[in-house]
Amino acid sequence: MCATVYLSTMYASYAQVMQSSNYSINFDSINSGGVISSSTNYGTEDTLGELSTGDSSSTNYSISAGYQQNDTYFIAISVAPNLTLSSISGIGANQASGTASWNVSTNDPVGYSLYIRSTSSPSLKATTTNSSFADYVPTGASPDYAFTVGAASSTFGFSPEGNDIVSRYKDNGSACNTGSGNNTNTCYDGLSTTDRLISSVVAANYPIGATTTVRFVAGVGSSKIQDAANYQATVIVTAIAP
Repeated sequence: MCATVYLSTMYASYAQVMQSSNYSINFDSINSGGVISSSTNYGTEDTLGELSTGDSSSTNYSISAGYQQNDTYFIAISVAPNLTLSSISGIGANQASGTASWNVSTNDPVGYSLYIRSTSSPSLKATTTNSSFADYVPTGASPDYAFTVGAASSTFGFSPEGNDIVSRYKDNGSACNTGSGNNTNTCYDGLSTTDRLISSVVAANYPIGATTTVRFVAGVGSSKIQDAANYQATVIVTAIAP
């Protein structure tokens, strides 16, 4: 059998006045004059004759109209390709895993938050039958340090890795949600249709950004007979300003 994880990426965007594949203009000005002036001690840009300036808002928007009033911040996230896990047998203990990475960059001093969720429950389902892998359930309130599968079970889980992962996925070398470690292939959790926070930082990180790698694992227990089929999961990763 083969499992494919379809990865969708979303982000909170800031409006642009004009944009193309090569540029974006975040704000502009329609006026009757204005110049750019500078000396060894200062630089200034001014405008003349603007209309409809000032602050206004409603339940759906807020706007600061007027020349360069707005402090413009942005957030960007890379797009990860779909992930195909290696084929696994439906008889006897087997596991298949793969990773996908997202880089988030922002110039906003409040930083960013990165969330993950599935579009269905259970997340990993057969395309032509009713068979599925259960979403991983840790043994306690915190993620499991190691990915485990019951003998009569099949399950699908994930583990995030990166410098900005939240404390839930950090470890002390033997347990998760404690310590400051970020060991590879540890701290497994299950997906749900509700957003789960996996990475966050309160700081601007443009232009380098920060990368979070998510390891997905599908496992079949030693006495579980899993239907032979193609299995698919659709996962949405969203980056927003906190």
